[in-house]
Amino acid sequence: MNKKHIVVVGLGGVGGYFGFKINQTNEISGKYNISFVARGETYEKVKQNGLTLLSPEHSNPKTHPDAILQNISDIKNPDLVLICVKEYDLENVCRQLLPVISEETILLPMMNGADIYDRIRTVIPDHTVLPTCVYVASHIKERGTVEHKGNPGKIIVGRDPEHFSVPVEWISELLNESKIEFDFKDNSLKDIWTKFIFIASFGLVTARHNSSMGAVCTDEQQKKEAAGIMKEIKLIAVKKGIDLQDDIMEKTFEKASTFPFDTPTSLQLDINSGKKENELELFAGAVLKYGSETGIDTPFTQKIYTEIKAK
Repeated sequence: MNKKHIVVVGLGGVGGYFGFKINQTNEISGKYNISFVARGETYEKVKQNGLTLLSPEHSNPKTHPDAILQNISDIKNPDLVLICVKEYDLENVCRQLLPVISEETILLPMMNGADIYDRIRTVIPDHTVLPTCVYVASHIKERGTVEHKGNPGKIIVGRDPEHFSVPVEWISELLNESKIEFDFKDNSLKDIWTKFIFIASFGLVTARHNSSMGAVCTDEQQKKEAAGIMKEIKLIAVKKGIDLQDDIMEKTFEKASTFPFDTPTSLQLDINSGKKENELELFAGAVLKYGSETGIDTPFTQKIYTEIKAK
């Protein structure tokens, strides 16, 4: 029986963490063929030294994949592709994947955003895509080295609404063996939108004011703006038939207040350091697009989007 081929595209904070766990387990079991796809200096470093994960979970910080590839076009016969790239690279990566995947290939996007599934579907309409949300505190320390702090990473994975009965049990088995914390659900959209309400509202308001999560919870104006964005997202979710808990806005502020006061967000850091590629479209762009599609007014999101664009 042929071994299943698992490919991790992108070795940043997310791909590096989860790819490391899958590969390190497989170095002992040899059950799968595993390939990593990385660019430039990351490719060189991992090819020479393997991938390094600095984490309280792992005493051995090194792992060496079966193959490290520089180009998506070099992938052969993948059964599962973990898409772990920045969201602004998503369409580009999907276009490159189209010629190398077969109808059996399952795509697992390891990125947070309400519109990720729809965006992949636009480029890759016929394959199985498992809508996922990711919880992990990890980042690139240097090329080829990922640092992880805090709780073990976790993913919530759902079945593909368009290919509901595709067998995915073997993916559960893979995650289990790799000691990855996960929930497999028939429908993960509620989880994805619950996370989105949090990251979009706090990301946009902290980016607009160059403030912190604590400031959004305590400053009257910032709190009002965040609540306005949350409400718009909640109304869109209702229109799309996604059942969020009634007190989601209170719960989101409660969750944010458990972080240290000065905690930044990645969008705030990117916008205020002048980084051209950032998550503004992932957060505000998605809300504005879904708002116009569902007939929901989005004045709070529109105002903050416009102000950030003007920076």
